[in-house]
Amino acid sequence: MSDKASKTTRGAAKLALAAVFMFSFGYLLVPLYDVFCDLTGLRFTDEEAVALSPQELEEDTSRLVTIQFDVSMNQGMSWRVKPQMQQMEVHPGRVYTTFYRASNQAAQEMVGQAVPSVAPIAANKYLVKTECFCFDNQKIAAGETVDMPLSFMLNPRLPPDVNLVTLSYTFFDITKNANAADQLDSVLAYK
Repeated sequence: MSDKASKTTRGAAKLALAAVFMFSFGYLLVPLYDVFCDLTGLRFTDEEAVALSPQELEEDTSRLVTIQFDVSMNQGMSWRVKPQMQQMEVHPGRVYTTFYRASNQAAQEMVGQAVPSVAPIAANKYLVKTECFCFDNQKIAAGETVDMPLSFMLNPRLPPDVNLVTLSYTFFDITKNANAADQLDSVLAYK
């Protein structure tokens, strides 16, 4: 084999290896996020919400906190998602509901998963979501538009210096993973 052909083969192998690495990283990003949240304790769980006493759930009408809503799409996600409201003024201890409108711009059905994040980090454990589209995968048909609900409250124990909380969602295309899981469920149900 000539030196030029050898260099071409090595270059193609490096490119293939880089493509496999990038695909693997993208595929594992959501599970890695879950592991990161579990290790750092940055995720507020339902078990912690249950531990709140009835006194803590009383509305604090003496205080208003601004909640900003933000959304972004991971690369390859052909949805348009927009919060119904860009921001809300809320009283800690009261449950609020808002919606995000999602439109699938693709020519085929897609399944998406929203991954939330809260800023500042100090507010993360005080934001309680009672209903959220991020709890489940969202399946949207080609050209379909849906309204996705979000019900939440701020724990009245939110530190007094936190007056602004940003709730962000990043949407990931998990269509291939969801289809593979559906096929596996079908096979297991058949047995």
